[in-house]
Amino acid sequence: IKCHSLEGNQITSLPASMFSRNDFSIWSILRKCIGMELSKITMPVIFNEPLSFLQRLTEYMEHTYLIHQANASSDSIERMKCVAAFAVSAVASQWERTGKPFNPLLGETYELVREDLGFRLISEQVSHHPPVSAFHAEGLKKDFVFHGSIYPKLKFWGKSVEAEPKGIITLELPKYNEAYTWTNPTCCVHNIIVGQLWIEQYGNVEVLNHKTGERCCLNFKPCGLFGKELHKVEGYILDKSKKKVCSLYGKWTECMYIVDYAALEAHKKSGKGTVEKKSSKPGSREEVEEISLPEADTVEVIPGSYLLWRIAPRPVNSTEMYSFTSFAMQLNELDKDMDGLIPKTDCRLRPDIRAMENGDIDLASEEKKRLEEKQRAACKTHSKSDDELKTKWFQQGQNPHNGSQDWLFSTGYWNRNYPLLPDIY
Repeated sequence: IKCHSLEGNQITSLPASMFSRNDFSIWSILRKCIGMELSKITMPVIFNEPLSFLQRLTEYMEHTYLIHQANASSDSIERMKCVAAFAVSAVASQWERTGKPFNPLLGETYELVREDLGFRLISEQVSHHPPVSAFHAEGLKKDFVFHGSIYPKLKFWGKSVEAEPKGIITLELPKYNEAYTWTNPTCCVHNIIVGQLWIEQYGNVEVLNHKTGERCCLNFKPCGLFGKELHKVEGYILDKSKKKVCSLYGKWTECMYIVDYAALEAHKKSGKGTVEKKSSKPGSREEVEEISLPEADTVEVIPGSYLLWRIAPRPVNSTEMYSFTSFAMQLNELDKDMDGLIPKTDCRLRPDIRAMENGDIDLASEEKKRLEEKQRAACKTHSKSDDELKTKWFQQGQNPHNGSQDWLFSTGYWNRNYPLLPDIY
């Protein structure tokens, strides 16, 4: 059967604009939850965006061209540069995305085939408590495999919600017999109670090439008191003898540059390392909270650098559309070619997400409640009969490259033969 494919130019807008959240107090729900993990808390649908977390994970693939660039390079350090840029680009779509994706139901799946970008992806919700989402993407020319399982640990800290995406991400390049692994930075949504919501990512990310021992150490910087460090990412690539060969710098919301390590050190010694071309005014923390991306780059380019990656501009109507990128806007599209082709567990067929996308918030709320109750009842039935709900497309196992617990794709999905799927909707 010919795979359906979204060529990436069909949808420029969702069926309905997002709702105003101004009449709803997130505080009234969250004040009971300080320091708790939020995966068991039921949130009103108004705080969601019309995508499942499985679809949100698929946004890692927006900049797949960086994987193709890595594949085209015969030098392992050049490949590491592209893979590091891909790791940063994978979180770029989160900028200004303050809506919460829908929690996937156990057994929910999502597939995306993009012939224009050269990949196909399948994901599945493989565990309910804790919530774990597994995904497996592959190049259509068998030129790469990209996979992982994510357990988003959410915590509420009074004024902010922190999401720690536990789980290993793996990229395999068969042409070079190479595997790279890394974990994502922590994401935090600020001003939960009052003011403008804003997002920061922070933490250290290490990309390791398991074949050569080369690694890239990236530091997603926390905002800092005056917002000077907001969105900044800095790092370096170490060769196998642990010598720093080049430096990366930029912002995960904008772009990443690379420069020879010696050139960076010389630049710092010349005293130019502190110049900011254009930045938020120093001031109180409150000023930071209104930050949006300026017209010009706010990253000062060090002489001798070259650009690794730049974010694509968002659609003009993005703010009314949950701050979606063009890529995100197409993720829930139900093409007529898919009818009867995709399994009945695909999120595109999920009624609460569809109702929200269509602007019917009451129906979305009713359906979300119904689906959550249906899932609870199914879990109860299974626990009584000791008949475990089996995952369909992924099996728990060891990551072959670093030995950690992972969920691995167990083939068969693309044969398009879907008997005995759970009736989750």
